[in-house]
Amino acid sequence: MKRQFIKFVALATVAAIAITSRPVLAAEELSIMASGGAWQDAQRKAWFEPFTEETGIKIVEQEYLGDLGKVKAMVDTGNVPIDLVTVETATVLQGCDAGILEPLDYSKIADQSKFIEGSALKCGVGLDAYGDILAYDPTVLKEAPTSVLDIFDTKKFPGKRAMRKFPAQNLEWALMADGVPSDQVYEVLATPEGVDRAFKKLDTIKSDIVWWDAGAQPAQLLASQEVVMTTAWNGRIQNAIDTDSKPFKIVWDGQILEYDMISIPKGAKNPDLAYKYLAYISKPENNAKLASHITYGPVRTDATEFVAADALPKLPNAPEHMKSYLVADTEFWGDYGEDLVKRFNAWLAQ
Repeated sequence: MKRQFIKFVALATVAAIAITSRPVLAAEELSIMASGGAWQDAQRKAWFEPFTEETGIKIVEQEYLGDLGKVKAMVDTGNVPIDLVTVETATVLQGCDAGILEPLDYSKIADQSKFIEGSALKCGVGLDAYGDILAYDPTVLKEAPTSVLDIFDTKKFPGKRAMRKFPAQNLEWALMADGVPSDQVYEVLATPEGVDRAFKKLDTIKSDIVWWDAGAQPAQLLASQEVVMTTAWNGRIQNAIDTDSKPFKIVWDGQILEYDMISIPKGAKNPDLAYKYLAYISKPENNAKLASHITYGPVRTDATEFVAADALPKLPNAPEHMKSYLVADTEFWGDYGEDLVKRFNAWLAQ
């Protein structure tokens, strides 16, 4: 009996050792690269953390400045350590045509017809709607600008002004400030004469421009009083107002409405997990959550009812902010973007 008991204990010990020595399966991980700052913080609160809580899939965050060249280098080398990357509408078609971004299967995401027109593309699905706006500090700039186009008026509003170091938006505003009606901007910009006209208008303020690259910079430039006004993404300025108690004001008239998008890079190692995330954030009740953390509107047409009441008036696509605006033409920038970026960079170097 004693021998049998000893044998039983020995077998149990061996079994226990075998069980505890089995490799523990690692939690599934999804790597997402976004452009940082308040916007990435908002995504973390609205989507990253709730997604992990619901699915158990850990989100590994990375940051970049929005340059697809970094993603292209990954794809070209066959080493793609990210599963999803946030992109602007201006770069989605370029990335798609160049084979940098994967075509999406919307049957795994959501009904494509439920998205605002232009926010569900072949290689990128919309995250939010945001406005390219003008911002200023009324304690510094005593006379209030009334339009984004006032950035070109250095007589009425003297001082340094900041603009994004990228041709998109700047060229459109330049033509609008030069008298081109908003519904003709892309038609004019598609011609060599129109491009020359836009750069000639930019020439008038070139020496007064401070260029910004990252979304957090406009608020910083205003706060340090390095500039008297700046173009910016509306959510970054509203965040500075709400979170940091900055006295900044937003000028909506003349805004350019755009979409933030998210894509799967070619060769991503976890496409199934990527689609799980895309489906999660594309549910209307989830798509609306971002507006509670940063003032960017949902891209689902049926998501507005889920937006918090106190967030609605701050959104770029709120009715009162849509009286004078331009919707960014994704196809135009897909067709002409590469050449205009080269022209812009050459102009900067002059």
